[in-house]
Amino acid sequence: MNEVMTLKEIEEIFISEWVLVADPELTPQFEVVRGKVVYHCADRDELYRKIGELGLERSAILYTGSVPEDLVLML
Repeated sequence: MNEVMTLKEIEEIFISEWVLVADPELTPQFEVVRGKVVYHCADRDELYRKIGELGLERSAILYTGSVPEDLVLML
């Protein structure tokens, strides 16, 4: 894919997938506004392997599925 997409477009097209976005435009809170989708898949581990292959300078990872309410995230 070579076109820049908004977050809304990405979420509508890549349902319940892991999405790798190159050169993302971010808000001051580091939320993705738009960027170029360079890879997407249903398997998170596959996406992480692809990141190493692509060697992108700036990227963001999105998950477009729903997150369980009882899930605890640590950053």
